[in-house]
This record gives sequence, C-alpha cells and structure tokens, in this order.
Amino acid sequence: MSDNDTIFGKIIRGELPADIVYEDEYCIAFRDINPVAPMHVLVIPREPIARLAEAGEEHRELLGHLMLAAARVAEQEGHGDAFRVVVNSGARAGQTVFHLHLHVIAGRTLSWPPG
Repeated sequence: MSDNDTIFGKIIRGELPADIVYEDEYCIAFRDINPVAPMHVLVIPREPIARLAEAGEEHRELLGHLMLAAARVAEQEGHGDAFRVVVNSGARAGQTVFHLHLHVIAGRTLSWPPG
C-alpha cells in the first residue's frame, strides 16, 4: 500500500485541480492531462493501493466497483458502445504514478496489440 502522497492522492484531497467527470464514495474519475485518445479518463480508488499487483482479496469489491465506474464514465461521455480499459501494474508495464488507476480511452479506432 502507498501512503497516498502521489499526485493522485493530492487530487483526491483537493490539493491539485483536476477535470473531474465522476466521483462517488469509492473512486474519482478525471480527464488525463496527456490524453492518447479523444476521451481519456482516469478512474482511481480513494483508497491508496500503489498498483494492481498489491491489491488483495479484501479489495475484490473495490476492484469490481472501479470497472463498473469505468463503464459508467464511458457511457456518460458518449462512448458506452466502444471503449478500452487499461491498467498498468509496475514501472516495466508503463505505470508512472503509483496509485492504482484505470485508463478509460475511446473516441478513435484502437489497435491491437496496444503496447
């Protein structure tokens, strides 16, 4: 677990501004400042989990909630019919902020494989 002293922790606490598109008691979603698609939103848990690999059995419901929030954000942004959810876990996977987050991207044709 992280101590939530990341840029995302500061956004959760209101210490840094963000273009918030959704929030509830478990998570917050905001536009990525370096979007890779017309819609690129990050969904983060309020609980500070550094990376997916550190989530435990006690996070089962929270992880499911994050996925449902990602789908809700895509729908609300007009992309409920086609979107991608990406989670990078660890530096070698491309994670740069060590607070678990889901990238929700849409608005253009997405190719495969992504990396």
